[in-house]
Amino acid sequence: MNAAVLRSPRSLTVGPSATPDLGPDDALVRVALAGLCGTDYRIWSGDRPVTYPLIMGHEFVGRIEAIGGNVAHLRVGQRVVAEPNYSCGRCPLCLEGNRNLCPRRTAIGIDADGAFAELAALPAKCCWPVADSVPDDAAVIAEPLAVVVRAVNRGLPKPGQTAAVVGGGTLGLLALQVLRAAGVRVLVVSRSARRFALARELGADETHAVADGPLDVLSRRFSGREGVDLVVETAGTADAVNHAVALARPGGRVVLTGLPHEPTTLSFFPIVRHEITIVGSMIYQDEFPQALGLLETGRVRTGPLLTHRFDLGSIDAAFAAHRAPDSIKVTVVPRAPR
Repeated sequence: MNAAVLRSPRSLTVGPSATPDLGPDDALVRVALAGLCGTDYRIWSGDRPVTYPLIMGHEFVGRIEAIGGNVAHLRVGQRVVAEPNYSCGRCPLCLEGNRNLCPRRTAIGIDADGAFAELAALPAKCCWPVADSVPDDAAVIAEPLAVVVRAVNRGLPKPGQTAAVVGGGTLGLLALQVLRAAGVRVLVVSRSARRFALARELGADETHAVADGPLDVLSRRFSGREGVDLVVETAGTADAVNHAVALARPGGRVVLTGLPHEPTTLSFFPIVRHEITIVGSMIYQDEFPQALGLLETGRVRTGPLLTHRFDLGSIDAAFAAHRAPDSIKVTVVPRAPR
């Protein structure tokens, strides 16, 4: 098979690679389409240490090529998406139901070879069948959508409530749609207005740039009361955390799903004074079925989010495109280079 192998930071070689070994509990997937995200970029750039060589790629859809001898719930030719994180199943966190927090969690494309290749091997338990009505361009979003579904669910939205989404990237535009599917009015807040037209197309009731004015004033005007009921933060910056708290009403809820890599200065006075609940949300536990259901019913639209597509042989260009201002989601088709 052909694969894009990361040898060192920013050093990818595309060419023949060994077919992954298939264990008795594994599935071998012929990758149809793979997504490229910020985590992939941090690994490629060297900001996130990994063990080299590595085949990256953890968001993908494909068809089962082969299954191990112990696998009974999948069949060859079946179309699946990958749940790329799997836990040890034995530690106290796993046993109490918090497998997403497992300290020995393995991530395909990060800790083990992934999907920037024609074939990817993974535990069969991590394969979720996809309905024929969901095209590859939608199914490839299942993994980040599952992240967002968990974040929104942890915010306990109720129909008729108001919410703000901080960030206008892939996760923010997905969170907007999941909240709308829950019957919530949504305000999208971002540093830049360049994706606001798309946010409104996807269902945002209002959009505001951070520079438009004090966020607490914007939030009160949008909600018609002291602020919004729920804030879902997706930007992953220190400023975004402060923006999220400023938008929440007294007694409101803030869900942090981004991962700031710099120190965050946060005033706890309004959090205590206003009894704001802040919760973190880490990847997913059992959210893939709900995410796939949202794709199958069309309540989450992915077409406008897929802005760039590259063959495997052009994967360096895919990483460059990830940082382009017009980029939302870059995808890679793991075909052999021509």
